[in-house]
Amino acid sequence: MLESRRFLVRERVKFLKSHHTYDILDADTEVQLGTADETISAFAQLFRWFVSKQLMGTRIEVREKPDDSLVFTLSRGWYLIRSRVEVHDAQGSLVGYLKSKLISWSGGFHVYDRDDRLFAEVSGNLIGFKYRMTTPDGAVELGRVSKQWKGLTREFFTSADWYLVEINDDLDEQPMAKMLVLAAALATDMIFKSESRTTDVTDLGG
Repeated sequence: MLESRRFLVRERVKFLKSHHTYDILDADTEVQLGTADETISAFAQLFRWFVSKQLMGTRIEVREKPDDSLVFTLSRGWYLIRSRVEVHDAQGSLVGYLKSKLISWSGGFHVYDRDDRLFAEVSGNLIGFKYRMTTPDGAVELGRVSKQWKGLTREFFTSADWYLVEINDDLDEQPMAKMLVLAAALATDMIFKSESRTTDVTDLGG
C-alpha cells in the first residue's frame, strides 16, 4: 500500500451507523489497496447513540489487500480540549502522533514524529474539505486531501464521502513519512471532522 502516492478513500454506505469503515483504492486504477476500519467494541458502538463521539476514544486499523495484513493503526483516547491521535506501525511501535490545534479558524492539526519533533502542519477548509499538509515552515507541500464529487444520488441521499489523497513524490523512499501523511489524511475525516461538529471554533481540532 505504501508504495502508492495517490489514493481514493471511499466511505462505505451504512445506515444507522455507529462506526466508520473506508476502502482505500489506487486513485488511477480504482483497484482496492486496503481498508481503514474503526474497531471499537459493541458496547462502545451502542454507547455512541447516547454520548457524543467526541468524548469517547477510538481505534482505527489500516489493513492491506489481499491478505488484510495490518499496516498501521490510529488511536485516540478520551479528551476534553485538545485530542491526541497516535499512529503505530504493524509491530505496535509509535511512528508519530497528531494533535489538535488549540485555536483554528479553518480546521487543522499538527503532526509530530515519535521523537516529538513537529513533522507537518495540516490546514484547510472544512466547508470545501480541502486540506494541505506542509512542512512546519510551510515551504514544502507533503500532501493534500480533497473531497471528490461522486454523483447527485450519493451526495444528497447518503453521508458517504470520497476523498483524493495525494502524497509528494519526494517521500517515495520514506515509508514512515508516507505513513504519517496517509494517517493524517484518514484522521482528517474519520476523527477530526467529527470532533469539529461538536466543538467550539476555539477548540477546533480540524
